[in-house]
Amino acid sequence: MHVQEWLETIPAVAIYALVGVVIGLESLGIPLPGEIVLVSSALLASQHGDINPWVLGACATAGAIIGDSIGYAIGRKGGRPLLAWLGKKFPKHFSEANIGLAERSFEKWGMWAVFFGRFIALLRIFAGPLAGVLHMPYWKFLIANVFGGILWAGGTTAVIYSVGIVAEAWLKRFSWLGLVLAVLIGVASMLIIKNRAKKAVAQRPDAVEPEPVTVGD
Repeated sequence: MHVQEWLETIPAVAIYALVGVVIGLESLGIPLPGEIVLVSSALLASQHGDINPWVLGACATAGAIIGDSIGYAIGRKGGRPLLAWLGKKFPKHFSEANIGLAERSFEKWGMWAVFFGRFIALLRIFAGPLAGVLHMPYWKFLIANVFGGILWAGGTTAVIYSVGIVAEAWLKRFSWLGLVLAVLIGVASMLIIKNRAKKAVAQRPDAVEPEPVTVGD
């Protein structure tokens, strides 16, 4: 059964909880389809009035922030052995190559890696635990975590919900052609947001040196 079809069978409160839990677990470091669940739920909210998009976005944001914070605490306590254990449990996501790539991003960009990592699948899973392992000061992590979570979760919900509303209106007027165009606009919007996030990291002025993330609190 498709994710959206399955979501249609459960009540609104359960959907809010599901979105928050799945995104929270993904942010904690467990590879789950958090973005797929969020997008499907936001699209479902646009078609069903009993699902409040504001509540949905708030639950997604809370799950992202809380999950990342728990992941940070676990990573800070578990250290390098935790990454090795995750590599055995989830070799596809926590391979040595992926860990090395994420670690270099953190060492170079610090808290910006946490912020923009929300828009990049690999860093979204690594952000919390790796920031803890590298002993990034928690106040820096928290700022990047909160603003990144709000922008990613809230922004995704708003964009997909709006696309769903437009798609429904166009579908009534222009049949399937309107739906196809609306979906293409939604996909293009998300790709543009993610592309800008990646470019922002790549084009950050080299003159501004990031502070080491290995320094204790």
